[in-house]
Amino acid sequence: MIRRPPRSTLFPYTTLFRSPEVIWSDGDWEAPDFYWGSTEFLAWLYNESPVKDTVVTNDRWGYGIMCRHGGYLTCSDRYNPGTLQRRKWENCLTIDKKSWGYRRNAPLSDYMTIEEIITTIAMTVSCGGNVLLNVGPTADGFIDPIFEERLRQVGQWLSVNGEAIYESVPWKHQNDTINGNVWYTSNNSSGRSRVIVFAILLKWPSDNLVSLGSIVSSSKTKVTLLGYDEPLDWVEDEVAGGIVVSLPSVSPAQMRSQWAWTIKLIGVESFNQAPFKPELPEVKIIPG
Repeated sequence: MIRRPPRSTLFPYTTLFRSPEVIWSDGDWEAPDFYWGSTEFLAWLYNESPVKDTVVTNDRWGYGIMCRHGGYLTCSDRYNPGTLQRRKWENCLTIDKKSWGYRRNAPLSDYMTIEEIITTIAMTVSCGGNVLLNVGPTADGFIDPIFEERLRQVGQWLSVNGEAIYESVPWKHQNDTINGNVWYTSNNSSGRSRVIVFAILLKWPSDNLVSLGSIVSSSKTKVTLLGYDEPLDWVEDEVAGGIVVSLPSVSPAQMRSQWAWTIKLIGVESFNQAPFKPELPEVKIIPG
């Protein structure tokens, strides 16, 4: 006989770990939400718990729930719609393309390259999503060198380009209108009167010229490259529209940033753009 799990399984953990900011439920697909006691727990969490005003939850609380209800949506592993979503969402993925755990016999081709990881980060953040990046440790908690290398590379890239990722919000364009190698983010927090636009470039052009079809310049437009000290020259593209930016005349291998590069634009046409605010779910849950 299979016993029904205790309905209060998650209650003690919410208080045991002081003030959890995120509760990430998983393994829910084999039973409905009432089997797991999800409704009862979430009602308590959002109405009575010590973290009711700050906690965030995902959407894996019973079959039929995922991608429909939750503080944010995961929808499926490696969910990456490529377009701006109305709800806050998350792309949860593993560096090992075929497993969340440790595989002793995994070939090199099964691991994401750093270029693939950064491309995924740029696309996801541009479209308003979070990124959850997993590595599978061994049974004794050891992380393989290839996982360590990838994580250090991500950290190295973020140390230069983090301004385009952390605390960013989606811009009015995600992928550039004429340059498929460019994804946009923006930052108009802290009461800024002008939006700062970031164009994340995934491939360095052989002629050092980057066309940005989504950018409408103004007399106040300034263009720089994160990790490079000098301002960049640019001209309006009178044929295709947008602007053409001249990158430094050096090999991309000589830049502080590797694998992808971020062009920072100030004073473009959308400087009065209202901050992007995803739709929020109803969090007051009353159990039936």
